[in-house]
Amino acid sequence: MTEKTVNKKTPRQPMPEQAPEIRRRNFEEVPLGYTLETAIIEAKRCLQCKKPACVSGCPVGVDIPGFVGKLAEGDLEGAIRTIWAKNGLPAICGRVCPQEIQCEGVCILGKKEEPLAIGNLERFVADHERNNSSGAQPEKAAPTGRKVAVVGSGPSGLTVAGDLLLKGHEVTMFEAFHKTGGVLVYGIPEFRLPKDIVASEVAGLEKLGLKIECNNVVGRTVSLDELFEEGYDAVYIGVGAGLPSFLNIPGENLIGIYSANEYLTRANLMKGYLFPEYDTPLARGKNVVVIGAGNVAMDAARTAMRLGAERVRIVYRRSREEMPARAAEIHHAEEEGIEFHLLTNPTRFIGDENGRVTKMECLKMELGEPDESGRRRPVAIKGSEFLLDCDLAVVSVGAGANPLLTQSDSEISLNKWGYIVADPETGKTTKKGVWAGGDIVTGMATVLLAMGAGRSAADSIHEYLTWGW
Repeated sequence: MTEKTVNKKTPRQPMPEQAPEIRRRNFEEVPLGYTLETAIIEAKRCLQCKKPACVSGCPVGVDIPGFVGKLAEGDLEGAIRTIWAKNGLPAICGRVCPQEIQCEGVCILGKKEEPLAIGNLERFVADHERNNSSGAQPEKAAPTGRKVAVVGSGPSGLTVAGDLLLKGHEVTMFEAFHKTGGVLVYGIPEFRLPKDIVASEVAGLEKLGLKIECNNVVGRTVSLDELFEEGYDAVYIGVGAGLPSFLNIPGENLIGIYSANEYLTRANLMKGYLFPEYDTPLARGKNVVVIGAGNVAMDAARTAMRLGAERVRIVYRRSREEMPARAAEIHHAEEEGIEFHLLTNPTRFIGDENGRVTKMECLKMELGEPDESGRRRPVAIKGSEFLLDCDLAVVSVGAGANPLLTQSDSEISLNKWGYIVADPETGKTTKKGVWAGGDIVTGMATVLLAMGAGRSAADSIHEYLTWGW
């Protein structure tokens, strides 16, 4: 019997988690992580393919068989160094990247068995390094004397910064909020991605020489041209897609209706869930509705439950098959008691004499022909109106391009939606010396796709700093 046969017959190792009835009322992380023994057992399932599809499925090209093979041998330092060669944020990616449609989605094991738990293994290796630090750091090139400004400290900005630091350039990061991390800290809740994990990854970049300026809104406090005048040789824009979108239906200005952006920012970055210890008031509804069914909607619904809601309902105008959230997030939400009202579309909000929301009127829907997204278009069923009680509503139907910087510089071309026009291969914009990537270019996407854009832009910036535009 061959080793590969033995590996294939070993079942995928499950990730231990907090029990739903306990976690639904706390903000502690839901998955508890592998032990070393479990991680090695899972790592030994890897077939070590000669042509690993998982690597091509990873937007940043991590040598997955390489780090998994090191882990299987018990070489934890070798495993983390292999990951670091392509990914400077493994503890984050191991938690929030959609591995099921990327690396794990094309894993050869998955053809007949369950795919290798690549995300869980990446998380384990990163957590082991953080908790048992060997002091190891990625190798860094000699200083080049070149200076780069990175605007925004989300996943694409952090990736650009890390790559350029390793290439020997001096990097300063400008962040509008009072803490770094972008959507990793203001958008993703503590129970999915603890803030100290993000802080640890950022601290690792600071050890490499990253300089950070928070509370600095580029485009308002300083312009791109002023950055060049201050001696920066190149600028990368990674400001995300944080402009809230709304439903534009009657009653949407009633008290108790939040955009998901504001609701999650108050709860996550500003610790509204610890009021009054932290002075960021956040409405705590007892009967909450969340409109939308993406990962952000799941985060908002699960946050509301942890803030003491008695009932939380997801309202979505399409069917379950069209829900854009990760399967794991939907599963966790259901386990925690979140209800789903599918094929349901809000038409107006109703309030009381004090201007507070009390109900939401909805129409029942049915699916028609596919639209431009490829999903079947929801069509209203006439006369199917009904009311849902609610004292808090969170609108999570997407977000638009952050306009604060893009509208302050006429040399940067924008598309009709307000996103920056950038070369998809390099991230170059129409303004010399300026690159862009992540959600400000693509619209809302995944953490790893933003990192992939950052990786490509960093390579292009390095080439420019070495050879010119």
